[in-house]
Amino acid sequence: MITEYSAEELKSLLDKLMAEYEKCKALNLKLDMSRGKPSPIQLNINNDLLGEIDSYITENGADTRNYGLLDGIPEMKRLFSELLDIEQDKIIIGGNSSLNLMYDNFMRLYVFGTQGNTPWGRLDNYKFLCPCPGYDRHFAVSEEFGAEMINVPMTENGPDMDVVEKLVAEDPTIKGIWCVPLHSNPLGVCYSDETVERLASMKTAAPDFRIFWDNAYGVHHIYEDVELADIFKAAEKYGNEDRIYYFFSTSKITFPGAGVSMVASSKANIAEIKKHMTIQTIGHDKINQIRHVQYFKTAENLKAHMKKHAASLRPKFDIVLNTLDKELKDTGLATWNPVKGGYFVAVDTYPGCAKATVAMAKEAGVVMTGAGATYPYKKDPEDKNIRIAPSYPSEEELQQAMNLFCLCVKITGIKKLLEEK
Repeated sequence: MITEYSAEELKSLLDKLMAEYEKCKALNLKLDMSRGKPSPIQLNINNDLLGEIDSYITENGADTRNYGLLDGIPEMKRLFSELLDIEQDKIIIGGNSSLNLMYDNFMRLYVFGTQGNTPWGRLDNYKFLCPCPGYDRHFAVSEEFGAEMINVPMTENGPDMDVVEKLVAEDPTIKGIWCVPLHSNPLGVCYSDETVERLASMKTAAPDFRIFWDNAYGVHHIYEDVELADIFKAAEKYGNEDRIYYFFSTSKITFPGAGVSMVASSKANIAEIKKHMTIQTIGHDKINQIRHVQYFKTAENLKAHMKKHAASLRPKFDIVLNTLDKELKDTGLATWNPVKGGYFVAVDTYPGCAKATVAMAKEAGVVMTGAGATYPYKKDPEDKNIRIAPSYPSEEELQQAMNLFCLCVKITGIKKLLEEK
């Protein structure tokens, strides 16, 4: 392990690595790996979706070109219902962005409250649990509405439920938790059946405690299909059906700029949402909804479609994981999670090195997700977590980027070791 080298050995290795780094800088790379964007190849997989629409009329006789159907066309609800095993009458169809639905949902709770409870915005203070490393946009929504964010460590089975259960049982100001239950962003963790059961059944001091269940990668399997326990069935079993807001979209299934999203919840919550939506909007893009339905037709067809995405992504994830193994395994300078799907690989550098690693990579032409972004307030307590987004670059570009990244991890790690000697 490099961590066991003497100071002299570290200095000698650092000189060699810095020479390699200067050669990399001379390549004048211009690569952006900062976001989990589908590649042009993935986007082209969906081009047939843009073909002529067979009919604009829904199965109940409504014309999708006109007003009406506030909560979405029945065919789109049924497609999501079959895909995710959620009852149709618990689903509201949105626009292209599930994040938009999450933001709206958070804002309704902030402004209006739920089920007669005090709106969060009228409280002296309130808190939200943030499993981390996690999704930066979840944390941004919480911060936008003034929630105090509390870090919850992630385990290989999801958030540390001993920590979660203790916090929510004792503190009525804790109003919710963010969850990405399958192939989580950025760790790739899949929640165990026990974790889902405990989230659904736990006692909460706040009667209006809510789980924001962002199943963004629910069908995005790459190496292995993973089954997720049914959060609704578990919650209903314990009388906590109002606790769940479930979000999903086709953003990384079809087009991020023109997908279809949904929120699902208990019938009481759905009625509450629709009451506000009636004032907010006439409805979302129904032509896009019927286009998606006519393209996929069935949930099984959609799952088959995802195999094409997996075939496109697998070589890129192979490059990331194989390069990490080749360059950093057993160095003591980095650890990472094996992943089965999703869009990211998370790497933990030697403590105190993430910011420096990202800065070095950027100086040599590779832009990565900002260090700290995977934690609330962008404050990684150990400055070690970095999110790698392999999807967008070509395989050749990705290999160049990974070689440079691993080089930067080694250099910053060795510099930190020398500081500690």
